[in-house]
Amino acid sequence: MPEMRFTIRWPDGATESCYSPSLVVRDHFAAGKVYRLDDFLARARTALSVASERVQAKYGFPCSRALGQLARIETAAAAFANAADARVQILSFEP
Repeated sequence: MPEMRFTIRWPDGATESCYSPSLVVRDHFAAGKVYRLDDFLARARTALSVASERVQAKYGFPCSRALGQLARIETAAAAFANAADARVQILSFEP
């Protein structure tokens, strides 16, 4: 299963490299695009859950790294939850 990393820019300007065990994140995000925080979170939840499910279908167990990445994203996003115009940008995808 091809894994990949995608780099994001948080509302405070910090960048983070994120992990996915599947290329499915490209179905939910576009490089260079900026997403409202709530939209970014919804897309990340869907993409990383689908990625984990693909691992489960192939290997018989969910992907703990994908679920851990989702937890990390949700924790980091909580810091911006009260910011009215919080946005997250997808900077790049790396195979």
